[in-house]
Amino acid sequence: MATTDILPPEQQICFALYSASRAITGRYRDLLAPLGVTYPQYLALQILWESGTSSVSQLGDRLQLDSGTLSPLLRRLEALGLVSRGRSTADERIVEISLTEAGDALRSHAPRIGEAICASTGLPQDELDELQQQIATLAARVRALP
Repeated sequence: MATTDILPPEQQICFALYSASRAITGRYRDLLAPLGVTYPQYLALQILWESGTSSVSQLGDRLQLDSGTLSPLLRRLEALGLVSRGRSTADERIVEISLTEAGDALRSHAPRIGEAICASTGLPQDELDELQQQIATLAARVRALP
């Protein structure tokens, strides 16, 4: 096969998305380090700030994480004193995750972090919103393929 048949990584959409993701999550890493949480932990906290309490399965669905990835993440958040786990009173088979006071207190940092991420892109908010929608549409289309 001739080398001209293969696109270099810089010309592939997957590499552009991968590179952008690494750059942005690296920026998040710097911003979240003072809070002592990782980017995936921060995403879980954001969902809990929105909902207050969530079942493990609902959290996994929203984060698109399987239980093998989500369970250790939640154990670490619990060890940090940011969330608590308990059985649902309605159905004991369901494990619910709730914020602790310390976990809820971190919410005050979220606007600053979001603003810093947006500013680091150099894009105006309307362009960021459009880009986010395009990427979400792309992901949904790829997931829908057989």
